Amino acid sequence: MQNGTLLAAVDLGSNSFRLEIGRYDRGQINRSEYLKETVRQGNGLDADRNLTPQAMQRGWDCLARFGERLAGFKKHQVRAVATQTMREARNRDEFLVKAHKILGFPIDVIPGREEARLIYQGVAHMLPQSDERRLVIDIGGRSTEMIIGKDMTALQMESYRVGSVAWSMKYFPDGQFSVRAFRASEVAAKAVLDEAVNRYQKGSWDVAYGASGTIGAVGDVLSANGWPPGIVSQAGLDWLLDRLVKAQSADRLKIDGMKDDRRAVIGGGISVLRAVFDLLGIDQMHAAQGALRHGVLYDLIDREQTETDLRSTSVARLASRFDVDAEQAGRVSTVAKQLFLKLADPARTPEAHRWLRKLQWAGQLHEIGSQISHSDYHKHGAYILDNADAPGFAQPEMHRLSLLVLGHRGKLRKLDAQLDDAAFVMQLLCLRIAVILCHARRAPDMQGFSLTLAADNTKAFALSCETPWADAYPQSMHLLREEALAWQKTPWSLNLAVQ
Repeated sequence: MQNGTLLAAVDLGSNSFRLEIGRYDRGQINRSEYLKETVRQGNGLDADRNLTPQAMQRGWDCLARFGERLAGFKKHQVRAVATQTMREARNRDEFLVKAHKILGFPIDVIPGREEARLIYQGVAHMLPQSDERRLVIDIGGRSTEMIIGKDMTALQMESYRVGSVAWSMKYFPDGQFSVRAFRASEVAAKAVLDEAVNRYQKGSWDVAYGASGTIGAVGDVLSANGWPPGIVSQAGLDWLLDRLVKAQSADRLKIDGMKDDRRAVIGGGISVLRAVFDLLGIDQMHAAQGALRHGVLYDLIDREQTETDLRSTSVARLASRFDVDAEQAGRVSTVAKQLFLKLADPARTPEAHRWLRKLQWAGQLHEIGSQISHSDYHKHGAYILDNADAPGFAQPEMHRLSLLVLGHRGKLRKLDAQLDDAAFVMQLLCLRIAVILCHARRAPDMQGFSLTLAADNTKAFALSCETPWADAYPQSMHLLREEALAWQKTPWSLNLAVQ
């Protein structure tokens, strides 16, 4: 990546939406601009876990303002991620389709553990290099992430469904504070977080850090009232709880350092934070500068290079875990790459190298379901990928891989909804042909064989081979003829010619 390149991260949190723009400079990112809006989508989920129209509109309005600021940015310069509220919302697709159009960039709903990993990356990049074992806590609107890591590596990650917005709605619905309400809220938080005790016990980390959200707000209040700056202590939490109880309500709370947009969710946030302190035996926590959005920015840099892209490591781990035939996976991946480069030139199409990398991952994983079923392994493989925990991947990315694995064999009708996407169609066609050519589980002869886009029709492909090739590989020719017939039932066509 060139020095001076602008990068942007959009964080669609449950309480706030944030836009961080930074300039890349020799491996570091220096802030250029930061925007934050309190959207509170987390309290816009109804009893059926659907986002209300009002909550969706608040989100769209914010993203329209962010989108105006991002005008002129290229796709590879921006990544938008959504967290727990979107993970929960049953009607999230309705929101995300429009949100994509408004923002101008796709929005990835990331799994909880991936959110935790990115939070740690953001925190670690803003701290000095050290051998200390770090416990990082991030209390968001509807989830709390816990990570243990060392230097730049997250070693233990988890996300729990407890947060400041959710707990404030449930235990302080009218903004009323009482000792009884705080006691009930803390007990409920401990019930959710109890399983973290053994995994994050005090002897497994050296220093505790708190990222963003609740912990940052608490740190600001304590500092403004004479407590050591950048430190949240048990004594400080006790003092702050006493102030909240004496105020009796969020509206009557008057305390230096408390921002207006934090008052409505401070009750739930304090309850969860006190539960974390008590369960994990924390005496004090340092307020960290880094957060999810910073981790997303640094992840954008890593994704640009295959050797630093964590997703490649995750693919290799999945293949190993499910005992994929590595030689066959390598053959299919290599042939698919050769075919794809005939259709999309990365030099002319900036996105082509990203499409190619995902195609190769699909080739590496196309037989991931074979240990479950021989005849339906493509269906089981798709299910595995849709439900796998793969660090570095967002849910939409894993779903796209699952669709390629599902579609690498069999009828194409099951993928009708995806066949409007030209990039997906090219990936799918190359993968299917590669599987055909490698059906004998040996490297195929590619001499005299070519695949091109038809010159007169953007939805047609031309597949040609020389007569000696066709005579030498009759089974391959039979399978290719069947493939051409399969594509006739779609909006696309595959024209097979023997010359």
